[in-house]
Amino acid sequence: MPLINMPDFAGTLLDEFAARATERVDTPVIQPAEPFLDMAGEDLRRRIFMTENERGASLCLRPEFTIPVCLRHIETATGTPKRYAYLGEVFRQRRDGADEFYQAGIEDLGDTGIASADARAIGDAHAILARLLPGRTLVVTLGDQAVFEAVVKALGLPAGWQKRLIQAFGNPEQIDQLLRKLGSPNPVQGLDPEIVEMVSSGRDWALIARIDETMQATGYSTNASRSPTEIARRLKEKLELAETRLDGAALLLLREFLSLELPLSEASAALAGFADAAGLKLGSALSRFDERVAALANIGLDLTRINYRAAFGRPLDYYTGLVYEIGVKGEPAVLAGGGRFDRLLTLLGAENHIPAVGFSLWLDRIETERART
Repeated sequence: MPLINMPDFAGTLLDEFAARATERVDTPVIQPAEPFLDMAGEDLRRRIFMTENERGASLCLRPEFTIPVCLRHIETATGTPKRYAYLGEVFRQRRDGADEFYQAGIEDLGDTGIASADARAIGDAHAILARLLPGRTLVVTLGDQAVFEAVVKALGLPAGWQKRLIQAFGNPEQIDQLLRKLGSPNPVQGLDPEIVEMVSSGRDWALIARIDETMQATGYSTNASRSPTEIARRLKEKLELAETRLDGAALLLLREFLSLELPLSEASAALAGFADAAGLKLGSALSRFDERVAALANIGLDLTRINYRAAFGRPLDYYTGLVYEIGVKGEPAVLAGGGRFDRLLTLLGAENHIPAVGFSLWLDRIETERART
């Protein structure tokens, strides 16, 4: 069947995917909206084209391929490891470019050799772009959410603050706002002093009883979506977050970590030096980072051309470790991007843990770059 309305290099892409022992897969354009709304992150959620079926169920036009490919893998009960390739249209509002465009990519599911699978994903994306853009100098930007999470946890912040910071990873403005709040906490105003005392003294039973009494008296309990116990838990978390203050030294350490940016060839030593100087135990996160660096060197990628940025992330909530993007040196457009999403398949309903890594290619941006003289 001829490829219609696709770039003229689509056939080359399919040849590249076949050479990498992938199975070509397609997914319906109309998708259930819930998985994207729950797992893809705020940046993608506000760009989705929504609709609903005759029964009122929320649907959307396919905004990306990773979640649909994973859902299909679970539904077909296919064993792993498995490598899927895709090429098709996605639909989402963009700041620049058309809202309907083509993406292609590979999702690598179930390979327990984490470092080698990470390196293969970066190497495949790099090699495909090199073939499509001969003579261009490609630049890889790499981050690691797992290392950031290890730093945040090692600082001993409350769980609620850890969650907030981790969710903001890769969003510099949001991270900066959170760090400012940690440096200058702003206590919640207007609460009944008796309720504040119940929270601070740990009298959860009294707090729950008080909330239940208030809900009954106001008639709110009959329409409430949350129980008194849930409301009490959320109130305690809100007060804890508002009153937590990160001491100046720890705040400086976190900012110092986020400022790290250097060639990947120097990154392992820099991270180890930072952890030692700060007295932080980052454990397995650093070990996995070092193993990935070694695996990238083993497949022949030039580590001096890969830029490690400690604050670099991608705007999808399902990433858990490696994140990366590839572009042409001197050009702002991101041509390929991907990362590791080890928790996603379990969240989507897989019975067993399935490690996963992959990447997407923006075909309209590649086509534009190919047209440049």
